[in-house]
Amino acid sequence: MAQTPLTMEVIKQVLRLKRDGISIRETARRLGISRNSVKKYLALLPDATMSEEALAGQVYNNDSLAHDEQRIADLNGHFNQHSEELSKTGVTRQLLWQEYLQQHPDGYSYSRYCYHLQQHHKSRDLSMHLEYCPGDMMMMDYAGKKLYYTDTDSGEMIACEVFVAILPFSGLIFCTGTPSQRTEDFASCINDMVHFYEGVTATLLCDNLKAAVKRPSRYEPVFTELCELLSAHYSTTFSATRPYRPKDKAMVEKAVNIVYNHIYGPLRNQVFTSLADLNKSISFQLQLLNDKPYKKTPYSRRYYFTTQEASLLRELPSAPFMLRHTVQLTVQRNYHVQLSEDRRYYSVPYQYVGQKVKVYYDSRTVEVYLNGQRIALHSRTAHNKAYTTLKEHMPPHHHRMQQIRGFNKDDLLCMAERSGPSTRQAAALMLQNSIYIEQNYKACYGMLQLAKKYSDQRLEAACSRVLQGTRVNYTLIKNILERNLDQVITEQIPLLIPDHENIRGKEAYQ
Repeated sequence: MAQTPLTMEVIKQVLRLKRDGISIRETARRLGISRNSVKKYLALLPDATMSEEALAGQVYNNDSLAHDEQRIADLNGHFNQHSEELSKTGVTRQLLWQEYLQQHPDGYSYSRYCYHLQQHHKSRDLSMHLEYCPGDMMMMDYAGKKLYYTDTDSGEMIACEVFVAILPFSGLIFCTGTPSQRTEDFASCINDMVHFYEGVTATLLCDNLKAAVKRPSRYEPVFTELCELLSAHYSTTFSATRPYRPKDKAMVEKAVNIVYNHIYGPLRNQVFTSLADLNKSISFQLQLLNDKPYKKTPYSRRYYFTTQEASLLRELPSAPFMLRHTVQLTVQRNYHVQLSEDRRYYSVPYQYVGQKVKVYYDSRTVEVYLNGQRIALHSRTAHNKAYTTLKEHMPPHHHRMQQIRGFNKDDLLCMAERSGPSTRQAAALMLQNSIYIEQNYKACYGMLQLAKKYSDQRLEAACSRVLQGTRVNYTLIKNILERNLDQVITEQIPLLIPDHENIRGKEAYQ
């Protein structure tokens, strides 16, 4: 690999130090180059009074810049067409140089080619100072590093994203912790941001976030439906930075570093038990940051915002933006619809099983509509249950099953006692088996429900009759009532003991 040539400034310093009588070893140490390089250039340039053009010609393989304008023009044209290809896989400077020589056989040597390529990139990597107008723009992005809180139940460290925004004119910074960069969380961050600033700017500039930008583009990015809804709600517009151009949002990049120093740093040793707890501490540190005066001035970010920018922000609507999704679903056989987004099921009146319905949901509610009429409304709150079921949506027999599952032994015995002592005794016998206790509950409950059809008096009579036998169960009691056997009076037949010499009476045991 060819050695990278020294810049003209370094070469001039080598010659100056030689003229001042400085040794080769000391020259190499001061300039941070090898002694061999110093020797090489001193041998090539014995005359320290040469012009810069002459020096360049002598050093760079006699390629004179001043007298080779056509070669420079050819080289610049080549760079304009092909230098960006260095970002492609497998493309190297050596390959570009070889392709350059195929078109220009008398072109520059590889070392001189690399020197000009470097200068070309420097000439294009220029920064421009931008002036921002008050109330014109908000910049936002997510910090690259995350913050954490501890789950009190499991002890698990839960990572959360940190959303950062800045008003580039006044420098007022906003940040908050959020569970993720998902659509709902991004919308919540926007709400919190504009509430913090108590207004909104004409433009909201963001990076190419998945929640905001559907298709990135240097000139015409395509934004998501969420951004369109947010723009309409807050009377603003979204703008996106060019892909892979961090300088387009240099202010928010700087704000992220400031957040690292003034928020992450002070909170590094604190333990938080919830996201709300974490955000409370973030808010406190954020207030200190915004109230802290700039260097070399008595004024803070909040001062410039309050005095020069706050009044120029656009007013907020009366209510915050609420993200609503719409999806068409079919009511399942279990009279529920499934929101695949959170893997939960929400009940619908059982009469609508098989119907196609529209479901509207946001972070707080789930609404189910059929033919423009709302047939179900649920609260969309986080919980561990997969099913959210309203009692009024259940068919009658499911009501009874749910009721049974909520009973215990004492509840059933208390219900049985209302019909009479025989009914309670029959229930107690039915509940004795502990192996199939749930089935016993169902059988006992079913027996008690017979009173609604036949009356408490008949159920008591049926239980009194079944207690005369050796078995007590739901089926026997039901058969007695169906056959009206509870209404048949059984005669007491006296027990006659015949006289016999082998039969002894009670006297024999006295």
